[in-house]
Amino acid sequence: MQNALTVDVEDYFHVAAFAENISPYSWGKYESRVENNTLRLLDLFDQYNTKATFFVLGWVAERASDLVLEIHKRGHEVACHGYSHQLIYKQDQQTFINETQRAKDILENIINHKVQGYRAASYSITKQSLWALDTLADIGFEYDSSIVPVHHDLYGIPDMPRTPHVLTTPNGKELIEFPPSTLSLPGMNLPVAGGGYFRLYPYWFSKAALRWVNRRDKIPFIFYLHPWEIDPDQPKIEARWFSKFRHYNNLSRCHDRLEKLLNDFEFTTTRNVLIHQNLIGSDADENNPVMLAY
Repeated sequence: MQNALTVDVEDYFHVAAFAENISPYSWGKYESRVENNTLRLLDLFDQYNTKATFFVLGWVAERASDLVLEIHKRGHEVACHGYSHQLIYKQDQQTFINETQRAKDILENIINHKVQGYRAASYSITKQSLWALDTLADIGFEYDSSIVPVHHDLYGIPDMPRTPHVLTTPNGKELIEFPPSTLSLPGMNLPVAGGGYFRLYPYWFSKAALRWVNRRDKIPFIFYLHPWEIDPDQPKIEARWFSKFRHYNNLSRCHDRLEKLLNDFEFTTTRNVLIHQNLIGSDADENNPVMLAY
């Protein structure tokens, strides 16, 4: 079974764990490492003949358009991670609309193709911010991957479906949702989709949980990580101990674990998985350029 491999293209100083310590207005002062780390991932995926979906932050795309173009040229799917990596439920609706349209425009102008997928910063589409789904539909996104069916301090809607599905937005529109994967346990869903969980759990557990999703649930899983997660030499940020734990735990092990994952499972882009699930029509050729009108 082919699963969805995804990368949230952001730098180490963009993360929500350090939001108390680093203002977006100061981002330009920090050493950027996202280009080199993303190129390392691209080379690794080439070794395994694997395609992925790269959810690119608009702020990064503005400053590294060659990187976005390289992702596209190597046959991967370019998708949108918003513009400024702010929690949606802390933004007003107009700011979210403006930033999301801006990010989508930046990406589409770079690759001259439609950008159909979206993932919110820190999965911040929650019950407080379901209105964002209407914005995504209005702007022209075909699918979203932002709603995690778990309890968490920053994100999650526990009673949402665990499987890829078509949801109805608050204003009655339709949008495909591919939730980050979870393991169904008695009384709870356990996050197993990647990121910090992939670094926290021993690899044997992640492998077993993801196989369980494939074999017991008979559904593809969606896996995610960030370029900074394969970079244990990144500059260290002074922050609360728990924020540092979330960010730095097992960074030195992530690259090797990722290689094991690529050996143990089959992967493709998010869009290809959704086509195979009959949620997106295959008649729309994603390689055709989009006519942009602004």
